[in-house]
Amino acid sequence: MSITAADINKLRQATGAGMMDCRKALTESNGDFEAAIDWLRKQGQKVAAKRSDREAKEGVIIAQTTADHKAGIVLCISCETDFVSKNAEFVAFAQSIADAALSNNVMSAEELNAVEINGAKVSDMINDKLAAIGEKIGVSKFERMDAPYVASYIHGAHRMGVLVALTKEAEEAGKDVAMQIAAMNPLAVDENSISPETIEREKNIAIEMIKAEGKPAEMAEKIAAGKMNKFFKDNTLMAQAFVKDGNKSVADYLKSIDADLKVTDFKRVALG
Repeated sequence: MSITAADINKLRQATGAGMMDCRKALTESNGDFEAAIDWLRKQGQKVAAKRSDREAKEGVIIAQTTADHKAGIVLCISCETDFVSKNAEFVAFAQSIADAALSNNVMSAEELNAVEINGAKVSDMINDKLAAIGEKIGVSKFERMDAPYVASYIHGAHRMGVLVALTKEAEEAGKDVAMQIAAMNPLAVDENSISPETIEREKNIAIEMIKAEGKPAEMAEKIAAGKMNKFFKDNTLMAQAFVKDGNKSVADYLKSIDADLKVTDFKRVALG
């Protein structure tokens, strides 16, 4: 298939690789974008692992919980420019929508658009705001979490929001773990939370990189196992070094608070 300049630029933006490397990757993978990323990584390119962030260009992110911390939501009210996103009135507008989401027990963005605030539907309020400021806006991201205890955290002037589901009440630990997730961007809670497909993909990439270094094929599997251990340590929340004490893992930190305290899930939403 024909590889266009737009295709090459898209791959460059996603990976940071050079133009010629991106062209070669797309050619070798017959234009398959994900396969091209894998090809670059197999050549030893420093390409970031695919994350689950739901990104938006500009906007306001609100993460908050119910008063009893049994439920939480994180949403993004998107806009086109940071001039609008930093405006106090727009932040208050986003906050009013988040409040409505929680008070009405909303489960999805579609459901949120139909909720009424002071007699007006959220979707109509968004259209009115669009007309007033001249920018396209909307509920671009919405996540909800229910658990015995949910902690929330907003980072960087509403540019990132995190929810953490815990097995029991732990206010300080919840905040610490939420900040860990914001800073270290793990892929999953633990090794068991990563899909078999992702694990197999990472293992294959590791083996190909080892072979490319000239190591014997019979050694590649053993060396790859070590690389996968590092992958899990870097990319799973429980195995990561705790940011407040690098001598502990996050799992160790939670055990020091309460042996029965566990993280069951998390959501991390960030602006691009």
